[in-house]
Amino acid sequence: MAHSPSRICKGCWQNLHLPVPLRGLPSLPFRAVGLKPSRMNPNTCTFCELAFTTIMRARNVDIDASVMFADLRGYTGLTETLPPEAMSELLDTFYDACGNAIWAQDGLLNKTIGDAVMAVFNFPVKHGDHAARAIAAARGLQQDCRGRFAEFARTHGLDERSLGVGVGIDSGIMKFGEFGRSHRDLTAIGTVVNVAARAQAAAGPGAILVTQRVHDRTPTLAWDDPGRDYTLKGFDAPFRLFAA
Repeated sequence: MAHSPSRICKGCWQNLHLPVPLRGLPSLPFRAVGLKPSRMNPNTCTFCELAFTTIMRARNVDIDASVMFADLRGYTGLTETLPPEAMSELLDTFYDACGNAIWAQDGLLNKTIGDAVMAVFNFPVKHGDHAARAIAAARGLQQDCRGRFAEFARTHGLDERSLGVGVGIDSGIMKFGEFGRSHRDLTAIGTVVNVAARAQAAAGPGAILVTQRVHDRTPTLAWDDPGRDYTLKGFDAPFRLFAA
């Protein structure tokens, strides 16, 4: 289900106590100067994307946050059998489900990378339970995708099992900001980001794998899975991952 859009920027209100309007007539003067809803989270504004450069006087900052990667399984194989219009429809369906799930938890849909997305939780809208929110977003995404993919499969004569989403989540300190010179990229970098991406690669279709750090930050969640060790590409030591 789509989230209810906020009428004011949650980031500006939380961090600066400024009621910056995002929608309706009060927002028109702000639109005139280029301030509008962010494409990464429509409940925040474009100013929030660059707040650290104007307020903190830094190109990037260290933040404690959770990162979620979600990858659409089966997409590459389907390009061999389905027409481009159907593949575009499938990708739109996946992106819509990701946006709804991430924004419902005040996350930032930071990147769309082909048939995958990267989301950051706890910036610019801050929540102490950002790890739990990342898991909630992942679960919401999986539930939404199951219904959407079943309908897509029926429409195009596919086996439902040919579609799915693998999700990986990690939490910790990372750098968020602008990186690059000739081409500037607004994103998060660091070991936490890399581990989340590798955890996603290890997750099967329909699965959510989270790290020990995420597990330890969410003791109130029901953890039936004792976890198991995975060898993640690029890391020598194994990581214990838990199914959420």
